[in-house]
Amino acid sequence: MRRFVMLLLFLAVAAGLVAARRRFVVVRVAGTSMVPTYQPGDRVLLRRGGRVALRRGQVVVFRRVQPDGARSSGRDLRGTEWLIKRIAATPGDGVPAEVAARVQAGPDDVVPAGRLVVLGDGPISRDSRHWGYLPVNEVLGVVVRRLS
Repeated sequence: MRRFVMLLLFLAVAAGLVAARRRFVVVRVAGTSMVPTYQPGDRVLLRRGGRVALRRGQVVVFRRVQPDGARSSGRDLRGTEWLIKRIAATPGDGVPAEVAARVQAGPDDVVPAGRLVVLGDGPISRDSRHWGYLPVNEVLGVVVRRLS
């Protein structure tokens, strides 16, 4: 009986670890677009699957958007180029002035459904000012905290 209880305990812990691994991932920041908030080499904890509750001001990691709108290859974390930026506007928000010309938006236009405006915190950043709206389905997750 004791072996059975230990086996159940082991299986419960293993299932919990698998669930946590699916829900959270550690990402290393590369580049300077988020300086001073995040430095190159910082590690951040990311909560996956936060697409439904995305809010202005959150920092997200997403699949690199090609200038022609194509996706980078694969959904594998290692084989894909991921970027980190801050959400400046969500669907229904007004289009920020610095992005309006890129997306050909008028003063009363709003961010369309399924799209985000993301900007880097640093003075030099490739972001929505260069390639327009980010499709929400490209978001891997939301940064929860810096680890180092």
